[in-house]
Amino acid sequence: MLQYNFEILYEEGACLAVNKPAGLLTQAPYGIDSLESRVKVYLMEKEGRKYLGVPHRLDRPVSGVILFGKHSRATHRLSEQFEKRQIDKTYWAVAEGLVKPETGTWIDFVRKIPDKPLAEIVAPINPDAREAILHYTVLDYFELEGKPVTRLEIKLETGRMHQIRLQCSVHGHPILGDATYGSIIPFGNHFDDERCREIALHARSIAFLDPMTREPINLTAPLPTLWNKTLTNIS
Repeated sequence: MLQYNFEILYEEGACLAVNKPAGLLTQAPYGIDSLESRVKVYLMEKEGRKYLGVPHRLDRPVSGVILFGKHSRATHRLSEQFEKRQIDKTYWAVAEGLVKPETGTWIDFVRKIPDKPLAEIVAPINPDAREAILHYTVLDYFELEGKPVTRLEIKLETGRMHQIRLQCSVHGHPILGDATYGSIIPFGNHFDDERCREIALHARSIAFLDPMTREPINLTAPLPTLWNKTLTNIS
């Protein structure tokens, strides 16, 4: 919905799916712009509905599909699907360098850094270590500003904080624009406030069961215009 600055991908019954813009928080304290606050305004004006459940999130610099529940029972059922890993999520990323081999699995152990919005790789024996498993497939290779880059399709077996961003970085292929995790190739528009910057990571698709009807739903989030303006061979 252009007037609310987000795109609705699916809205049936108690379930709503939105294509989140990059650079926007999923949730934020009252008075700070977020996807949640925008969707709440939309639902309040359309249906007079105050409740909005948020069963999962995307990092601020990430774009793509995100689900909401319009009442608590729907939100609980969606949350259960996430917890039981019954929801199939696919991400697209553009990473620095040539990722080899063309298909693979990365297994690492990560932890959230205390008092910082960051994660790091640690030894398996670290008491805070949590296993992170990521499967990737190379979609294509090309050049950007004379440097080789790789477009990846990624599926997560686990869902850890900043998992894709961190694992791509530690395996030598940081995501374009993600200076937090070592990228040296810029991506997208420049913002003085680093928190508003975009990175080349997009939640491309999601497959789940409608929380009330149990109907299988498969959704694909169109790529942001920025991808087509900035990158070649992307469709």
